[in-house]
Amino acid sequence: MSQEVFWRRKTLQEMTSSEWESLCDGCALCCLHKVEDEDTQEVFYTTVLCHLLDRESCSCTEYERRCQLVPSCVKLRPEDVEAFHWLPPTCSYRLIHEGKDLPDWHPLLTGDRSSVIKARASVLSYYEVLDNEIHEEELINFVID
Repeated sequence: MSQEVFWRRKTLQEMTSSEWESLCDGCALCCLHKVEDEDTQEVFYTTVLCHLLDRESCSCTEYERRCQLVPSCVKLRPEDVEAFHWLPPTCSYRLIHEGKDLPDWHPLLTGDRSSVIKARASVLSYYEVLDNEIHEEELINFVID
């Protein structure tokens, strides 16, 4: 009998740091800037991308220092799962927290880190402009419908 995969038998809080990191599918949708409605706390994604993202590999060029270099960057942690409602609906952390399974294109299932790009499920299919090309007050003009 084969053993159940870790994301089906463990909660996010029970995962090791390497299991936690491997859950990230590399879509980088969390690297899109977001605008929050102050009245409703609803979060809207924009087509504005963080300038630290490598637009070919879809990975952060300064992953270890990203929160120092970009103060608004959010470091996802297992203890914060209740606040994951703002993550995109395809985000593995959100899916696992909601009791759902990983999408077919997830690298843990395909064995291919670029499967998310090939499936057109990454930020590379959405972004228009880098954050260092616009002013923060212009973000509202780039909200995704």
